[in-house]
Amino acid sequence: MLSAHEFATLMLVSQSPEQVDMNRAELDSLLGRQLVMLERSAEGHRRRARLTDTGRSVLQAINAVDRQ
Repeated sequence: MLSAHEFATLMLVSQSPEQVDMNRAELDSLLGRQLVMLERSAEGHRRRARLTDTGRSVLQAINAVDRQ
């Protein structure tokens, strides 16, 4: 199960990946669970987190439960 901080980080990656602190412990956990992945920016200088298909599915499931 994800912690509240991990959920918040997952949502932040989804909505504003450029604002994610790459040193967050929660990010390491999400990487380990394969909910996010790291990619290089177009310039190749910065890394950026983005959702995996699994991470996107988790957020969609949360959204579906919230609507009920």
